[in-house]
Order: sequence, then C-alpha cells, then structure tokens
Amino acid sequence: MLDWLRRDHLEPTVEIDGVALPIAIRRHPTAKRVVLRIAPDGSEARVTLPRWGRTADAIEFAHSRAAWLTEQLAALPKPSAPVPGGSLRYCGDELIIDWQAGARRRPTLGDGRVVIGGPEENIAPRLQRWLEREALHLLEGDLQNYCASAGVAAPALRLSRAQRRWGSCSSSGTVRINWRLVQAPHFVRRSVVAHEVAHLLHFDHGPAFHAALGRIFDGDLAAANRWLKREGRTLYASFG
Repeated sequence: MLDWLRRDHLEPTVEIDGVALPIAIRRHPTAKRVVLRIAPDGSEARVTLPRWGRTADAIEFAHSRAAWLTEQLAALPKPSAPVPGGSLRYCGDELIIDWQAGARRRPTLGDGRVVIGGPEENIAPRLQRWLEREALHLLEGDLQNYCASAGVAAPALRLSRAQRRWGSCSSSGTVRINWRLVQAPHFVRRSVVAHEVAHLLHFDHGPAFHAALGRIFDGDLAAANRWLKREGRTLYASFG
C-alpha cells in the first residue's frame, strides 16, 4: 500500500506547496462519477463519490490532481479586510465604506454606501456584525415566505458561520443559513433558503425533493447555482 494512503487513512490529506490540505470525502446517491472541488475558503479538497465508490480511490484521485488543486488555491480571492474608502458587498451590490469620525458607530445605508463612525481600527468586526443582523432579518423573511409556499410551519432559524456549507436542515427541523449570503444577490440567497425548506418536506435529494424545490422557488435555480459555483468563494474574502 502507498505510504500516503497508510498515513492518511484516518485523516486523508494531499500535500500542496508543502502544506497538508484535508480531503473531505462524500458519497452521493445520484453521483455517476468522481468529482473534485476546492472549498470556497480553500480549507479542504472535496471529493464526491458514487455510493459504491471506494475511499482509497477518492484519495488517489485527489493526489493525482494535485497540480489542479494548486491552481485552484492560487486563484482564490486574497483576504482583504474592509477599510475606509474600500468596498463592501451587500445583496449583490458593491457599497463604498464611508467612515466618518462623527457618524454613528452602527452602520447605516446611504446612497451606494454604508456610513460608519466610531474607532477606525475596528470597523471590520462592526461591519460584520451589521451584515449578520441584516442577514438574519432578510433570511427570516425568506424562510417565512417559502414555508408558506410549502405549506409548513416556519422552523427555528440560526445563522451559520460554516466554512464549508451554505445551508443545512437538521433532523429536528432547525434551518441554518450561512450569513455570508447577505453579500450575494437576493435570488442566490433565497435559493439556498428554498433548498432547506424543501428539506423540511423531503430530507433526501430525490425526485420528490427537486419537485418541491421547483414548486416553491420563484427564481432561476440553475442561475443561482451557477452564481454560487462561480462567485461563492469571493464571499469569504472580506471576513474569512
């Protein structure tokens, strides 16, 4: 057996530029082939397997694509903390960060800008807290809307700070949505909420689930998925 397979049996990794990148392996009931992706924040390589796939094959596949993974990691947006005069993404728009020493500490929306006062050195965490509050408000409305369309009671909603998932629905019915989606266009954020509401009806990803999702979501689901695939990584650039 190969050394890397023995070493990584419990926690498989692939070495990228001298750093061990974790390999997350997932079996999907409808997968027909092995698919490799990089996490939006670059924290792991994700391998999706058919249900019958072997773990050893997933690890070997990730190692065989080390050069591709290196390219993907290099292409990730570089972290850039919000600064006065910079920009902030909000519901698909780019807002100018207008720091004013005499303005209110709590951010407020202006004409294409977000106005914030208080100490200049800690505007980043205050902007994040503001975005999280905005996310909770918007997501609560989304959840109520799609639950009404689905004919189910709205469950508890929690904001997620996950590095690897946009949304989840627990067996107890609690829905968790990644707060970073407040930076994405409305239809993208709403598509994730609708997805989790559909799970309140069907916990798997079978035909009945997709039929329910198509019935309750009032936007272009394929376009939303394409946006997340193309732009999702950028939502981690400002706040990690």
